[in-house]
Amino acid sequence: MKCPRCRRGPMFNNNNPWNLKKVFDMPVKCPECNQPYELEVGFWYGTGYVSYALAVLLTGVTFVVWYLLIGMSTNDDRFFWWLGVNIFLLIVLQPWLMRFSRALYLYFFVKYDKNYKENKVITLDYESEAFFRKDS
Repeated sequence: MKCPRCRRGPMFNNNNPWNLKKVFDMPVKCPECNQPYELEVGFWYGTGYVSYALAVLLTGVTFVVWYLLIGMSTNDDRFFWWLGVNIFLLIVLQPWLMRFSRALYLYFFVKYDKNYKENKVITLDYESEAFFRKDS
């Protein structure tokens, strides 16, 4: 996943989302265009809603695919098999879904800028580093 502003710099330090110790290991700014990834303090809390929407979408897609290929019935356990497969997929894909939701959420606020070297970076309220410094 790349920076939304320049589409060149990496958003994550490690490309493997299943390395759970480093799943959210991100640089503070894009190494290419210096766009800060955390636009304000608490910015990433909104990704919970995006991740939830992606999980609901994945559940709906697996239900439709299961219904079309295998079918649903009250006479046997096909519904419970789908439920088990869906839960398994949600657990296995969760690290990727969390990263994708971060990227998608940042893409809502930061648009592609072909002149990113000349234009100013995008922030929302105040910089996270300035908020936590005691000298200001």
